[in-house]
Amino acid sequence: MADIGSTLREARMRARIDISEVEAHTKIRAKYLRAMENEEWDLLPGPIYVKSFLRTYGDYLGLDSRLLVDDFKRRYERPSDHELPPVAALGRERERTARGPLLPPWVIIGAVLAIVVVALYLLGSGNKSKSPAPAGLRAGTHKRHRKARTTTTQTTATTQTTVSLALKPTGAVYVCVVDGAGKKLIPGQIFSVGQTIPSESAPKLLLTLGNDSVRMKVNGATVTVPPSTNSIGYQLTPAATQRIPPTRQPTCR
Repeated sequence: MADIGSTLREARMRARIDISEVEAHTKIRAKYLRAMENEEWDLLPGPIYVKSFLRTYGDYLGLDSRLLVDDFKRRYERPSDHELPPVAALGRERERTARGPLLPPWVIIGAVLAIVVVALYLLGSGNKSKSPAPAGLRAGTHKRHRKARTTTTQTTATTQTTVSLALKPTGAVYVCVVDGAGKKLIPGQIFSVGQTIPSESAPKLLLTLGNDSVRMKVNGATVTVPPSTNSIGYQLTPAATQRIPPTRQPTCR
């Protein structure tokens, strides 16, 4: 087979294609194209680039790029280490195979039997420890569990310590929300339809709305916001939702 470089150069010249035209179509720099035609492989970035450039250049010229790459591998690439294991390593492997296993067979069989005996002993001990309790004891345990669950549910229902607020704009609306310490949670912002107003929760919330263009839920329950020519304010706690006058409404300034 002809040299790789000669094959590329002759195909390009037969097609009457200039190097600059190849560079424009393949995006391979002209100096790399000339290096391939001259088989100056050291001028290219590395073997991976060489094979990629050969495929691209060969395909552009209508050549069999696979054959070009295979020819390059055969001529210029050395087999990888995993393909040719060291002779010493092969010798050691053959020696280990000839010698056979390091441990005698009876040792391996004895170890397996010991493991089986221990496993059976542990399994029997576990079944004994899980023997059923007397019927009276089981009934008393179930009653205590039901009582504990009932007490926990009642405690949760009566010890709610925070209030949650969810708002959804139905038009342009100004929103200011602070907590009981005066920390700004929603710092005075105008929201429009389609925008998401962050949900907030705290032991106490103070809310100022610029108008009634909003749907409001407190602890999941809907609160109707009445029309007003002035700003609308609320004080929210776990116990109650109260309207507040403009003098007590947060301004988020």
